[in-house]
Amino acid sequence: MSRKVVRSSKFRHVFGQAVKADQCYDDIRISQMTWDSNFCSVNPKFVAMIVEASGGGAFIVLPLNKTGRIDLSYPNVCGHTGPVLDIEWCPHNDNIIASGSEDCSVMIWEIPEGGLITPLKEPVVKLDGHSKRVGILSWHPTAHNVLMSAGCDNVIILWNVARGEAAVRIDTVHTDLIYSACWNTDGTQILTSCKDKKLRLLDPRKGTVTAEKDKPHEGSRPVRAVFVSDGKILTTGFSRMSERQVALWDPKSFGEPLTLQELDTSSGVLLPFFDPDTGIVYLCGKGDSSIRYFEVTDEAPYVHYLSMYSSKESQKGMGYMPKRGLEVNKCEIARFYKLHERKCEPIVMTVPRKSDLFQEDLYPDTIGPEPSVEADDWFAGKDGQPILISLKDGFVATTKNKEFKVIKSLMATTTSSSGHRQADSGVQALQAEVKELREALEELTKRVSELESKN
Repeated sequence: MSRKVVRSSKFRHVFGQAVKADQCYDDIRISQMTWDSNFCSVNPKFVAMIVEASGGGAFIVLPLNKTGRIDLSYPNVCGHTGPVLDIEWCPHNDNIIASGSEDCSVMIWEIPEGGLITPLKEPVVKLDGHSKRVGILSWHPTAHNVLMSAGCDNVIILWNVARGEAAVRIDTVHTDLIYSACWNTDGTQILTSCKDKKLRLLDPRKGTVTAEKDKPHEGSRPVRAVFVSDGKILTTGFSRMSERQVALWDPKSFGEPLTLQELDTSSGVLLPFFDPDTGIVYLCGKGDSSIRYFEVTDEAPYVHYLSMYSSKESQKGMGYMPKRGLEVNKCEIARFYKLHERKCEPIVMTVPRKSDLFQEDLYPDTIGPEPSVEADDWFAGKDGQPILISLKDGFVATTKNKEFKVIKSLMATTTSSSGHRQADSGVQALQAEVKELREALEELTKRVSELESKN
């Protein structure tokens, strides 16, 4: 039986293309920090980038349509006292963003509709719990207001943002610097890679290790790990000879990798971005000028090389747009926001198709912005599956009511002078108001009865 030379795949001809110059974001001084995070986070409304700032840390938030040259005086988010290391948009509310900094704190910010008019200095919530800089942030995929942070103190904290408190603290598991930490699709597991050359699967609420793999890659440079289809794990790392590698693992039998491929010799850490809808993983190297993409399937060799997008300039960071922010009528299956020294350049990944009709095979139902479980319920043990939406008519942003409800539950009442109060003080204020109303009602009832008795 003759073996097929070319594997058939609808994604074999995916190609990347940078947008025109007038659709880039120019004159932005991207942060010079030597930290291996994305430095950029995007959602269907905004793009946020960590920028250079004097006397503290800052990041800039721009509405997606505000392209072209950005004025130097454009307002930033600048509440941190040390450089910002990671930023992450909340998947359940496109106006909420978290930031982690060298000042050991995590801050939650609310961006007004249409973007900033004045510099934003007061966060909605400030989360203090780390003793060293906070370099990794990740929101829970299905639980509302649950945030994971990992610091250089080798500690992972799961925050209940609505209450502004640390609900779970995992501080005895990692013996060295945490390189990466991410959730699985429904948020029932956390996957971490660490400088002690171990890959760990954790139970998030108990903080215990459920499985671990020693030395997924032989080299001493950083390893990155993400969940891919069917609970499998994809890692990027280095061989003993400093060659960059990509490997696929089955956590049920962590012994040998399902596949391990060598890519090239370069010092940049490969940042993996996985799209569960298409099964494509994109590898973007810090300092590279290319994006490689592979298809992950159930048949050997499991990770199939598709192609590579190359450009002249190297990337300082990379933002990855959620599926609901893409243009489905143009067969766009991914969009990256590539950071240069002084600008941000969107790169569009497209499957060439002749028809303008909606391509159902490219766009299965995808994860929507609606959470399936609240923070308190999740910490109490309730799990929730992602709520899927169809992209057939394009994604329509949620209504004002929904956003107001989310913000209200995130934090309570605001005052014009002192900014935002904590949730519990908001509850106290409401209780006091109810008490006053009751007293007023009693007084009114008393006066009505007095008048009736006179008549």
